[in-house]
Amino acid sequence: MPELGGGLPASVRERARFESFAGVPALVVHPGFASDGALHGERAPVLLWMHGRTANKELDPGRFLRLMRAGIATVSVDLPGHGARHDDALQQPERTLEFVEQMAREIDAVVEAMLATGWFDDTRMAIGGMSAGGMSTLIRLCSAHSFRAACVECTTGSFAWQRNRAMYDAQRATRLDPIQHLDGWRAIPLLVLHNELDAWVAVDGQREFVESLRARGLAKDVEMHEYGETGAPYEHSGFGRFASDAKDRQTNFLVKHLRA
Repeated sequence: MPELGGGLPASVRERARFESFAGVPALVVHPGFASDGALHGERAPVLLWMHGRTANKELDPGRFLRLMRAGIATVSVDLPGHGARHDDALQQPERTLEFVEQMAREIDAVVEAMLATGWFDDTRMAIGGMSAGGMSTLIRLCSAHSFRAACVECTTGSFAWQRNRAMYDAQRATRLDPIQHLDGWRAIPLLVLHNELDAWVAVDGQREFVESLRARGLAKDVEMHEYGETGAPYEHSGFGRFASDAKDRQTNFLVKHLRA
């Protein structure tokens, strides 16, 4: 097992460990972990989290710390071609939907391996991601699943709005586009965060997706919050000066739906 590092603060490292679930590298942050690496206490509710393109599973430890302090575990996984399974070629923008599709296919095996550890409460699981990770999330939620809630950031459930971006692969987009597969969507609480000025993922696509859920009666406890100018690079991710607010919103949302 690799040593914990990667810029993780001590407050996260002492409750974290690296694992591999179904061959997918993962960072597990658990409120019940202690310095001896063992689990002390009960199974925890858990968020399965997926980062965006060119990032890695260790990104944004402030997210993990907030959730851990709220009694919620996080399993943050590396997308195909990223982090511990690095592949420069697969990280290129034009291959985004390729690794998004692969990650969506891997989710069930990851969850099965997670639950086999006995660390997590299988009745209180959430799924989420930012940008590309959010796309994998929304694709997976278009068929039967056992997640109780979901949260996504700076992503889209309507791929048509990305036609002018390098990521757009017409064949895959047609096959995967969440807004075209809502017949399989189950109404669960969903938190959507986005930048109004996002230069990489159009907010209009996510607005259309949320409105489609509402029109079909699938918007159970759906919250969409849009930030104005944040100062984040390309206004795409991280939410700049509103980063703390975004993390607090996510934590409060998951406490409400996983710990109630």
